[in-house]
Amino acid sequence: MNVLVINSGSSSIKYLLLDMRTESVLCSGAVERIGEAAGVVTHKIAPGTDREDKISLAQPIPDHEEGMHLVIGLITDADKGVVKSVDEIEAVGHRIVQGGDTFSASCRVDDHVVEELAKLIPLAPVHNPGHLAGIRVARAMMPKVPQVTVFDTVFHQTMPPRAFMYALPYELYEELKVRRYGFHGTSHAYVTKEAARFLGKPAEQVNLITVHLGNGSSMCCVQNGKSIDTSMGLTPLEGLIMGTRCGDTDLAIYPLLGAAKGLSIEEINDLTNKQSGFKGICGRNDMRDIHEAVAQGDTKAKLALDMFGYRNRKYIGSYVAVLGRVDAIVFTAGIGENDPVARELSCRGLEHLGIRLDRDRNLAPVRGARDIATSDSPVRVLVIPTNEELEIARQTVGVLQAQ
Repeated sequence: MNVLVINSGSSSIKYLLLDMRTESVLCSGAVERIGEAAGVVTHKIAPGTDREDKISLAQPIPDHEEGMHLVIGLITDADKGVVKSVDEIEAVGHRIVQGGDTFSASCRVDDHVVEELAKLIPLAPVHNPGHLAGIRVARAMMPKVPQVTVFDTVFHQTMPPRAFMYALPYELYEELKVRRYGFHGTSHAYVTKEAARFLGKPAEQVNLITVHLGNGSSMCCVQNGKSIDTSMGLTPLEGLIMGTRCGDTDLAIYPLLGAAKGLSIEEINDLTNKQSGFKGICGRNDMRDIHEAVAQGDTKAKLALDMFGYRNRKYIGSYVAVLGRVDAIVFTAGIGENDPVARELSCRGLEHLGIRLDRDRNLAPVRGARDIATSDSPVRVLVIPTNEELEIARQTVGVLQAQ
């Protein structure tokens, strides 16, 4: 089965076509700057073909409909395409950031699903409108192709109320659905299954702390293969320190900023989401730039790195307390997979909790799934590359096979 995975944002469409018989990528790409004067399209054909490996286009892309036409055109192009026609696309999986309380599993798209997604826009005003635009155009262009929604929030739907509720007036949950939802769910779900396989255990028997570290970062407390707590909250702002997001902070700072700086709610939201985190502390949001600045003696960059490691250790320690038995700490995503300093900072001083990092294993330039704990460590420390697109495709196939 060929599955087209679509991640449609407010001004972009990212896509990946996979042959799920072998779980291999046929092509991938992105349509960016939709609605701007100069749009950009990048299309990559998987290795092993005699066709051109990469195609780049620069042209105005007025809306998602035009963007999707470009995607389908490139995938099916006689010279540059990887399938002969749209009929060879057998399913479409849509990444959806926010499923709210409404969706507790991936599901096939129909008119009712679209209506319910529209109702969730207040919980994800930046992401869900773009997702809906992608669904609308994909359904119109491929009316006979089954389409499935896969939600970032679904993996965290197993959290108990004691973990997902905020200590706010209960009617805010009843009326506005204010609660912890968590995100990066497809990544946490994927690495949970891969870590279980690596450890030689059934997924439903593993206790893990999965650590997704990138420009956006989150941590998940996994008990018997299910999420029971996670660091992100109602939105992706809460939790760990990220590239431009502040993570955990005192809500009383917001009215203080409004009064002292004359900032509106919208400006405070922009400040905490786009001007804070690493960028707010040291002016850099890329971890590679931060390491370089630290090496040059930049004290603010050093502070940002220290804060990052300290916050990560606090979350790991709290989740160890919740789980009791921990089989492994699992690092994933861009920073988690590739940055040994970030991993070391996140595990530093946790030996009394059974987390013992092997310095040489951690520093070794190895790709793929690996164990970087000492041989005698009671808790394994794993690095598992994430693959959210493959997880979306797998769930898409699973939904269709179950029908």
